[in-house]
Amino acid sequence: MTKIIASLIAGLFATAAFAQAPAPSASTTVASTPAVVKAEAKETKAVAKAEAKETKAVVKADAKEAKVVASAKEEVASAKADADVKKSKAHHKAEASKEKAHAEAAKAEAKAAAPAAPAK
Repeated sequence: MTKIIASLIAGLFATAAFAQAPAPSASTTVASTPAVVKAEAKETKAVAKAEAKETKAVVKADAKEAKVVASAKEEVASAKADADVKKSKAHHKAEASKEKAHAEAAKAEAKAAAPAAPAK
């Protein structure tokens, strides 16, 4: 999303700069002095340097954001794994207590049935 916004903003700046620049005429290109050419080259170089710096900053910010997102996803995965372990432990504990209760009930039933049998 940030890449899209950054490219749209860069496009707007480029459009604004293009719209403000006067159309080059054949007579001005021929009549350019070396000082003018040198100044234009210097300006072009400065603009390219600024754009490269801006692009580098955008890439760095995107990489930082991607790192944060990856870290968050890793934390979520870890939390899910921990929850699965806890859930399986709880299920195992519940099954063990059910088995114990059934064994105790069967034992009590057998005890109750044993004295009743000799009385017949």
